[in-house]
Amino acid sequence: MNILPTEFDGQAIRRVYDETTETWWFSVIDVVQVLTDSENARDYWFKMKLRVKSEDGAELSTVCRQLKLPAADGKQRLTDCATAESLLRIVQSIPSPKAEPIKLWLAKVGYERMQEMADPALSLDRARQTWQQHGRSDKWIAQRMTGQETRNKLTDYWSAHDIKKGSEFAILTNIIHQEWAGVSVAQHKDMKDLTSHNLRDHMSEAELIFTALAELSTRQIAQSVEATGLADNKSAAKSGGHIAAQARQQLESQTGKSVVTSANYLPPTAPKAVKAVKASKKT
Repeated sequence: MNILPTEFDGQAIRRVYDETTETWWFSVIDVVQVLTDSENARDYWFKMKLRVKSEDGAELSTVCRQLKLPAADGKQRLTDCATAESLLRIVQSIPSPKAEPIKLWLAKVGYERMQEMADPALSLDRARQTWQQHGRSDKWIAQRMTGQETRNKLTDYWSAHDIKKGSEFAILTNIIHQEWAGVSVAQHKDMKDLTSHNLRDHMSEAELIFTALAELSTRQIAQSVEATGLADNKSAAKSGGHIAAQARQQLESQTGKSVVTSANYLPPTAPKAVKAVKASKKT
């Protein structure tokens, strides 16, 4: 998932983009705060759920999902989140003059996503601007975007050959990563002290290049044997990842440095993050 802050009426609203389901999830507490200007938005939301349940029997919690979002203290905490559609249901239960404007804002967010699906270049442009704002170099951005194009071609192949988005995409992605990097996606994120961040946004240039090589190899192998279904594509994923692993090992034997590192691009607020950012410059 990618976590991005956004704003409505000058107030921050945290949101998460779930890449596997292509769905935006918004912090309910943040939206409640915007609409009510409450001193305790969490308490308002808790009482609101009780009120709605007593009035019409509806369970607002069922339209929410708890996801980890950065809190004021910088830590990741579980927070009630809802899709734009579910938020509209919640907004209707809050008497506020800002209700209509926020409905329009949610519609705008949804429209931007539809634009990006119709013209992926728009999504890349927004991503480039975000990475530049976060201090990434032009060289890193170019490699990140090249890797994303390679990734998209692979997932397009999977979609056309009986691989289900979500769980099966994740299974194959993890196989490729385990093969080339020697660690799973989850283990690699743990190394970099990441939680709900996008792993690729915290990779070094070398890690991005070997990820792209593994996914390019996987796609070309799958195409050569016309791999269809999960079993066939698992085999292609292992082979593609193995090719990148061999290249990684050869580079490491020449340089004496590990390609897979704990380096990240987290804000330098914690000592570990500072250390990791410095380490990334050596790879």
